[in-house]
Amino acid sequence: MHLFAPLVLLLASTGLAEASLLSRGHETFVRAATRAHKHAVKRSAGLARDIRLTFRDMLAADSQQQPASIGNSRVFCVNSPAPGLAGGNGTNVVSTSASASVGGPTASTGSHTTSTGTGKGAGTATSTSSAGSSTASPAASSPWKIVQNYQGSTFFNGWDFFVGGDPTNGLVTYIDQPTAQSANLTSINSAGNAIMRVETTPQVANTRQSVRITTHETYTGGLVIMDSVHMPTGCGTWPAFWSNGPNWPAGGEIDIVEGVNDYTNNQATIHTNPGCSLTSSSSSTLGISGSVVGGTNCAAAQTGNQGCGVRASQTNSFGAAFNAINGGVYAMKWDDSGISVFFFPRSSIPSDITANAPLPDGWGTPMAFWPAAGCNPFTFFNTHSAIFDTTLCGDWANGVWGSTGVPGQDQSCAQLTGVADCATFVKNNGASFADAYWEVRYVQVYQTS
Repeated sequence: MHLFAPLVLLLASTGLAEASLLSRGHETFVRAATRAHKHAVKRSAGLARDIRLTFRDMLAADSQQQPASIGNSRVFCVNSPAPGLAGGNGTNVVSTSASASVGGPTASTGSHTTSTGTGKGAGTATSTSSAGSSTASPAASSPWKIVQNYQGSTFFNGWDFFVGGDPTNGLVTYIDQPTAQSANLTSINSAGNAIMRVETTPQVANTRQSVRITTHETYTGGLVIMDSVHMPTGCGTWPAFWSNGPNWPAGGEIDIVEGVNDYTNNQATIHTNPGCSLTSSSSSTLGISGSVVGGTNCAAAQTGNQGCGVRASQTNSFGAAFNAINGGVYAMKWDDSGISVFFFPRSSIPSDITANAPLPDGWGTPMAFWPAAGCNPFTFFNTHSAIFDTTLCGDWANGVWGSTGVPGQDQSCAQLTGVADCATFVKNNGASFADAYWEVRYVQVYQTS
């Protein structure tokens, strides 16, 4: 999901993590097949992270070959393959999930669908799910209407809890919903915000418990808005809010929020099949406020899985600096023009967002933008689920443990902690992860009417 900072180039001698890739799909084929069979293949929720997160800013060799098939994807039903919202059953989960009704901040339950199955060796997931609705109606002036709203006391309804080890080699074990609740790793606080924590037991022998959740409902195209008050931060942490589609990388991956350790600038990245690229590496040409990191080729198979990423210019868009301003809002817009990511600090969230009537055309310059001219957003992306997770160490945070040079990381974590390696620090310093938590006000998915 991400491109590492240029400093990761220094680590090139260590090599890239091996990843298994998928053969290229085509939107027309996917839609035709779905209409005929009402099924699509959705990859295991953990697989993409294993591939996408390896040494991002390295300039990988151009392999030119198509991704190899991955045999551990999960199958789910798709109600509608066309741009819009779809519900699905995943083989990595055992869940009872209710669809969210249209609306804003106040939650209510919807009708239920059930999915069962088994997934990749990473494990299974369980949830009892229903997404919320609101009594507030979007303004008539906005073409965007809420189709999913996760907020308040029912925030965790409508999410599948991924269970098992971290595919990106992090020192965490993802746990199911009942275990997370009993361990106080998930909760709704007095402000009505969802909390997702990492275990802070002083010492652990191997891994710390953590939480990873994936929306049961899927979408093709749309507007995803996430309001967070706090995100995990500190040496050894690697949080992300992202989305991906079936048959990675054929269904595409969009990393909306991501970084490691003490970074202060968010990085957004996409990963695709061959044929998708940024039309320029120039921020002014792309019309973005961020900076392209790595190359312009977004194909996972041809970039050593790094994709093409953009680092935010705002030094309060990630980590401790983000938390210090009481967070803010991230928005990802996926339409015929391409894919855009916006960041709004708490003090400058557009009023149309708070009114549940978003007008993206008035939001100004996006942090990141992948134009349709270089990457057709409905050829290289489809049927996405939104995902939150927090891992510790892993390929990225561990890989840059001794490095500096990225905004926020003036001193390396090895220097700051006095511990030579990430794993030793994580296993023996539980109190250091008191700030390794998400506090989320809401996640909303919009579609045009």
